Amino acid sequence: MNPKAKILITLAVALVVIAAGVTASMLFIAGVRPGVATSGTGLIGGPFTLVATDGATVSDQTYRGKWQIIYFGYTFCPDACPVALSKLSIALEKLGSDADKVQAIFITVDPQRDTQQVLAEYLKSFDSRVAGLTGPQAEIEKVIKEYRVYAAPQKTGGNDYLVDHSSYFYLMDPQGTFRNVLDPSSSGEELAERLRKEIGNRNG
Repeated sequence: MNPKAKILITLAVALVVIAAGVTASMLFIAGVRPGVATSGTGLIGGPFTLVATDGATVSDQTYRGKWQIIYFGYTFCPDACPVALSKLSIALEKLGSDADKVQAIFITVDPQRDTQQVLAEYLKSFDSRVAGLTGPQAEIEKVIKEYRVYAAPQKTGGNDYLVDHSSYFYLMDPQGTFRNVLDPSSSGEELAERLRKEIGNRNG
């Protein structure tokens, strides 16, 4: 093999290694592994102060005593968010009386557009037990970082933009401790089954 070919091969290998490292870093920032649910306490979650759709100021302490299943998204999301919220709505229905032990939460990653009024109108299409939270940009960025959510605005032309974001359900126990990341490909029925199992294990 001539020296030029060796150099090209070496460069190609280096690029592959760098690309793999970047991908791994992004997944680490998001706090998830693709295609699986991860368990353990981890460094996911933390204190926050946000605004609910009724204008009330809420914090992570507001939902203590209940299991919390949290989804990060935004109202202008074309597909992932409405699908996820539909599954969450089905899960709450399937849980029956156990749904009283769960608080479903939708936190926007786009507070510039998702005011409390916009969120309130959007969530009318889903189960009324899903709490919508927004807040100042700085506070949203803080909670995104605490939950290792990946969120990056992408210009689509003019002032329009979409937001690329990780699409997982974060499960917190009644003490506010991270318990699991649930795969977004799960059906509403599967989410309900997983939640019922977690609640049962905790009660046991």
